[in-house]
Amino acid sequence: MTVFRARRVVLPTGARPADVVVRSGRIAEVARYGSAPDADLVDLRTDALLPGLVDTHVHVNEPGRTSWEGFDTATRAAAAGGVTTLIDMPLNSVPPTTTVDHLEAKRAAAEGTVHVDVGFWGGAVGSNLADLEKLHAAGVFGVKAFMSPSGVPEFPHITGAVLDATLAEVARLNTVCLVHAEDPAVLAAAPAPAGRSYRAFVRSRPGEAEHAAVRRLVAAVRRTGARVHVLHASSGGVVPIVAEARSDGLPITAETCPHYLVLTAEEIDDGDTAAKCCPPVRDAANRDELWRWLAADGIRFVVSDHSPAPPDLKRPPSGDFDAAWGGISGLQLGLPAVWTEAFRRGHTLVDVARWMATAPAAFAGLATKGMIGVGRDADLVAFDPDAEFVVDPAALHHRHPVTAYAGRTLRGLVRGTWLRGQPVDGGRPAGTLLERGA
Repeated sequence: MTVFRARRVVLPTGARPADVVVRSGRIAEVARYGSAPDADLVDLRTDALLPGLVDTHVHVNEPGRTSWEGFDTATRAAAAGGVTTLIDMPLNSVPPTTTVDHLEAKRAAAEGTVHVDVGFWGGAVGSNLADLEKLHAAGVFGVKAFMSPSGVPEFPHITGAVLDATLAEVARLNTVCLVHAEDPAVLAAAPAPAGRSYRAFVRSRPGEAEHAAVRRLVAAVRRTGARVHVLHASSGGVVPIVAEARSDGLPITAETCPHYLVLTAEEIDDGDTAAKCCPPVRDAANRDELWRWLAADGIRFVVSDHSPAPPDLKRPPSGDFDAAWGGISGLQLGLPAVWTEAFRRGHTLVDVARWMATAPAAFAGLATKGMIGVGRDADLVAFDPDAEFVVDPAALHHRHPVTAYAGRTLRGLVRGTWLRGQPVDGGRPAGTLLERGA
């Protein structure tokens, strides 16, 4: 038995002093502060005790692009950032997770190397429609599709009748389709990126590309009845479209990411391609709109969309936004980044735990994850919400020290992470590979 004692234990109903009693990797009791035996005591003193975060949007890239990131480095970074469960996206690995054989290759690469628990999404690319049922039976948590080019040739986007056929199969399987929703026609009509100019890059990926795609997606959901989730909403204008569809009873939800809630276009310098992502970080007024929707539950949760690449693919020193890889490495920094802005706006750790642990766990059907409660896995995080630090890329556990947060002062430090009651300290990997419903 281990007892975690803290003055601020973040529970779904609020934060309060408590002793969290752990037996055999599960939470056995949330007891009155100081009432549990002191044997095997972890006394957090001034730190808050949070549930381990659940990140359902991570690109690990192994196998095939392990030089970009890998299961060892990604899960070390996750643990350092308070993430105890992640679900890996079906790209940018080679092969992508579009067949059961490819899923098994992914699992073989991950086996014995993960420091936190890891599950897998499948991929829907049109040509593998017959494979979706097999992937579902093999335990993927759902499938992902793109409505615009993905950036890698082995994972093509789908539109029109192919999208409808995919969603019809998703509905039949009673699973979920995650969708990168940008309209290719809107993108094609937008002005091209112009070298180092960040403003030109944003104009090349207008909010209307997201809005048009989500309107098309809602129409497809009406036709098929599929459960659909809009990935990485960067434009606040996406959310009222989703909210209206939900008010009509349609099974559609949306997420956003820390970089859209923290960064703004006004503060991204020309040539700063570490901040390139698709869809892009937009202006401060848009950021405020995302926060309003998050507070109102129009956006269900916040996940990283960790999408790393080797530094040379970010195209330094040219700083060419058109040529640079689009993706932000944020797995380790998501919690302090969100907490920094949440605290400034008057939100609480209870809110952050709901957005980054409880809601994504519920979305993925992870019944033992996402909150501190009896019967849940003892996935726990000691977090100092008052400490501040300056982001040093050299201190990151990602394979490559590239981050859009470099030099930024963030609030909140992860002091320790436990997986099923055991400390995650970078030693022997103790994470497990998860399957849907297990």
